[in-house]
Amino acid sequence: MKSTEKIVISASRRTDIPAFYMPWFMERIKTGSFEVVNPFNQRVSVVPATPQKVHTIVFWSKNFGPFIDGGYGERLLRRGYNLFFNFTINSDNTILEPNVPPIQERIDQLEYLSDRFGPRSISWRFDPICYYQIGTGSLQDNLGDFATIAKQAAAAGIERCITSFMDHYPKVHKRLASRPGLVLIDPLPGAKVETLIAMETRLAGLDIQLSTCCEKKVMAGLPPDSSIMPSSCIPNDLLMDMYGGNVSRRKDAGQRVKAGCECRKSADIGSYRHQPCFHNCLFCYANPASGAGDMRNLKFRTQPLRSFGDT
Repeated sequence: MKSTEKIVISASRRTDIPAFYMPWFMERIKTGSFEVVNPFNQRVSVVPATPQKVHTIVFWSKNFGPFIDGGYGERLLRRGYNLFFNFTINSDNTILEPNVPPIQERIDQLEYLSDRFGPRSISWRFDPICYYQIGTGSLQDNLGDFATIAKQAAAAGIERCITSFMDHYPKVHKRLASRPGLVLIDPLPGAKVETLIAMETRLAGLDIQLSTCCEKKVMAGLPPDSSIMPSSCIPNDLLMDMYGGNVSRRKDAGQRVKAGCECRKSADIGSYRHQPCFHNCLFCYANPASGAGDMRNLKFRTQPLRSFGDT
């Protein structure tokens, strides 16, 4: 790292700090550093947390209510930190996301963050797109509220939407063992392309740019006139444009670069093991799996799907 560069703190891909762990976060801010255990090799590293070392804190959450109610953003601004928000707002669906607030409550949070910190400081994530079937029932998805969320996000000044399709991580397989009869559907590439194009068309009328997170193979199938871009959820170029200063523009080699991740270098300070996420989303890779089950009996299918605009 160049001597003039500051770091970007990612808080966090591994858990939901704004919803559940802000008192811990602020205590570490007061202390001046975070001790982070690498989830793969268990090595401990120290991440500086002072304004002299930190350029921007990027918060990831599905529920910024506790963050807002605690006035944490204002407190961090007074200490000299720049802030950026990755806010995941998906459709209301208690099967997939049982413990997130109702959709209007989350949109109200989005409007507050936009008014207080500026719309450029927010990326709306509709993530992931998920298709599923229960028993012999009809195919279902979580796209039902997409148009409503998009309209209200645009009204709040949001300019970016990031999306991806659900990945079938081992943790998801294990979690599904406790949900007999529930089948997750992996769309064929052509169906994914159709879905993205329909989303792009809807967002274009609202002046919102659609980007994808780690969907390199799907992106390769888009038509030449598509404006969909690979996303940088840690967008260091944008952070410098917004706040000045100097941060690394290198890709984060610790992320899924081969899958199309464009995130720039940051330090993630969350913990899978010690900071479980209580949203308990069915498809989440971060939330610890409960119950091993027998993965041989789980059903994962690949099949064509209706396009996003079909009824």
